[in-house]
Amino acid sequence: MDKWLIVIGGILVAAGVLYHFVPGLFTWFGRLPGDIRIESEHSKVFIPITSMIILSVALSVLLSFFRR
Repeated sequence: MDKWLIVIGGILVAAGVLYHFVPGLFTWFGRLPGDIRIESEHSKVFIPITSMIILSVALSVLLSFFRR
């Protein structure tokens, strides 16, 4: 369990560094067809359905790869 927490932390740090130094890298996230945006004068609602499905599939593939 300790090794996995270190690996996950390292991945999160790497993603944060990439996000900071390469600002255009994650511009697709939340702007895919199927992501719901509702904006009115007083409120905004954002539901990234398609982006979360893609993220879930990618994480499932990575975790199944590392388990073997």
